[in-house]
Amino acid sequence: MTNDKSDKLTDGSHMAPDDDQQEIDLLELARKLWNGRRTLLRWAIYGAVAGIVIAFSIPKEYTTTIKLAPEATNNQGMSGNLGALAAMAGISAGSSTGADAIGTQLYPDIVSSVPFAIGLFDVKVTDREGNDTITVRRYLTEEISAPWWSYITSLPARAIGGIRSLFSGSDDADDLRKPDAFRLTPDESGIAAALASRVSVESAAKTSVISISVTMQDPMVSAMLADTVAERLKEYVIGYRTNKARKDIEYAQKINDEARQAYYEAQQRYASYVDNNQGIILRSKRNEEERLQNEQALAFNLYNTTAQQLQVAKAKVQEITPVFTVVQPSTVPLAPSKPSKMLILVGCVFLAVVGASAWVLFGSDVLDTLRKARQKEG
Repeated sequence: MTNDKSDKLTDGSHMAPDDDQQEIDLLELARKLWNGRRTLLRWAIYGAVAGIVIAFSIPKEYTTTIKLAPEATNNQGMSGNLGALAAMAGISAGSSTGADAIGTQLYPDIVSSVPFAIGLFDVKVTDREGNDTITVRRYLTEEISAPWWSYITSLPARAIGGIRSLFSGSDDADDLRKPDAFRLTPDESGIAAALASRVSVESAAKTSVISISVTMQDPMVSAMLADTVAERLKEYVIGYRTNKARKDIEYAQKINDEARQAYYEAQQRYASYVDNNQGIILRSKRNEEERLQNEQALAFNLYNTTAQQLQVAKAKVQEITPVFTVVQPSTVPLAPSKPSKMLILVGCVFLAVVGASAWVLFGSDVLDTLRKARQKEG
């Protein structure tokens, strides 16, 4: 029993100093922070000044958002009047049209693709004052401003580009040529990347609502480009959905033209034969007349059928053309979307205080240790 009590006392004596040491360490850290409160306050002021400078150096950006609700895809075949017209033409109306290969989840990839981006290069936009109308390509290369430190960080790249331009000659020809998605110049690739970063598309999984957002430094340019992107996206989807049906119209039109020509020729042959053989009662002539009449009837039936098929093909284009409902139209933004000056200010102050706290708690001790080590070596 004595040994057990001594062991417990020994264990207790070992535990108490650890707890006391932990409390002493926490109190020591708190004491260091309190003693260094002036340093913390000074660094917080430095961080606030830096945050204000950074916040006011970043240009304002304006975001325009358009929301579209696309029509649900119908994969159950023809319906309504189109089905009745197809039945009259002898076309089965119960066959499925197949699933749509371009869903709303692919819209972001379409807008961010290089062909879509370079298609926006020549779009005309106007600034908020309405004084200048330029292309999107010129706006991104000449009108977009950057923070002052970006000019310092980009000096090496500009120097290298200037040296290359001296040896490679003028790039005026590249500026005037039409962009080729297969082979872009470095400038065109940079503009396309910058445009893709400023245009975003999101698709809601449950509602399938498409949100198109365009961020620019000019609110009018942002609104105009957002409206253009929405129209181009609708044209792309409509063109894809109706591509096969339009080819069917071209083929049906060709067949109908050939059938009409064949009918007119058969009709002309029958009429000429009847005019030239009036009053003749020979059986051979009668047989020839009946044959030409039958050819005319067959040609007319074929012409009538192809005409109905042509009308069905035209109606099918209207049937499968998607309809987009504009939930939220394009409007010129009144307030900038970024930068968030308060967030930048708070972030800079927080980082400054954290850095000052680390210096007060550990930096001074490490510096004193290094000094003592150097003194011993000396």
